[in-house]
Amino acid sequence: MNASKPALDVLVAAPRGFCAGVDRAIKIVELALERYGPPVYVRHEIVHNRFVVDRLRGLGAVFVETLDSVPDGRPVVFSAHGVPKAVPNAAEVRGLDYLDATCPLVSKVHRQAERMVEKGYQILFIGHEGHPEVIGTFGQVPEGKMTLIETEEDARAVEIANPEKTGFLTQTTLSVDDTAAVIAVLKERFPGIQEPKSEDICYATSNRQAAVKAISERCDRMLVIGAPNSSNSRRLAEVAERKGIPARLIERAGDIDWDWLGQPRSVGVTAGASAPEILVREVIDALGERFNVNESEAEHEPEGMIFKLPRKLVA
Repeated sequence: MNASKPALDVLVAAPRGFCAGVDRAIKIVELALERYGPPVYVRHEIVHNRFVVDRLRGLGAVFVETLDSVPDGRPVVFSAHGVPKAVPNAAEVRGLDYLDATCPLVSKVHRQAERMVEKGYQILFIGHEGHPEVIGTFGQVPEGKMTLIETEEDARAVEIANPEKTGFLTQTTLSVDDTAAVIAVLKERFPGIQEPKSEDICYATSNRQAAVKAISERCDRMLVIGAPNSSNSRRLAEVAERKGIPARLIERAGDIDWDWLGQPRSVGVTAGASAPEILVREVIDALGERFNVNESEAEHEPEGMIFKLPRKLVA
């Protein structure tokens, strides 16, 4: 204990960090490197985290944005966010050996979209324009069969030719509260709208948002570890802000704005689903250099979800 340093309670949210889909995607790249040897190509960042991507790059992964950048004869992995159908089709035409690391919960949404369209439904898809998961989901169905809804205003303004044959689906990494508000508008306007059999927002997204809410009333500040292009990480910061807690999204300890942090009595720390635990420890160690840290972790039920790996990598 250093008497010259102020005391600081650090409340670590739980659950936090890697989810089963991220674990699976990273493992697919690692196993592909073991089986095929480097380089293994990855279309788009495997997950939205620079630390993870840089580590895999150091092992021999090459990250590209299009299949045109993948040379003949080398394997390619599709990211956890999912890809349009045209991408694996193009890989097959070229004879590329590809591995699909799409999160199974995202794949579930893809299959739901296909089934809705097969039954003649128009789909209202709740999500963020330009996000890879949204692009991938739109690419599962013919053009014009899906309309993007980003806000409650969009939900109020959208025009539907046949409300009786309309359904909705959602991106898996959205704000639980925001999405519920948008869905409420859609159900009010279109009482017969077809909804998913189970919620599309994934368990990890929901659990991490709930964990932030659970500790927020005891925090003066909230640090969320995650990439700026990580949807679920950005939502965690928003959840804290809406609970009245100033929050910052940081990628690593070096991004902490100490002037903004000031001299709080308590700081909450959490991590998005693509952020490894090593970055959480790095942030807490950085806090420990300036404060006498009293660290505690929130109680929670462990997440036991595990997704199977592709057979060709484990056979």
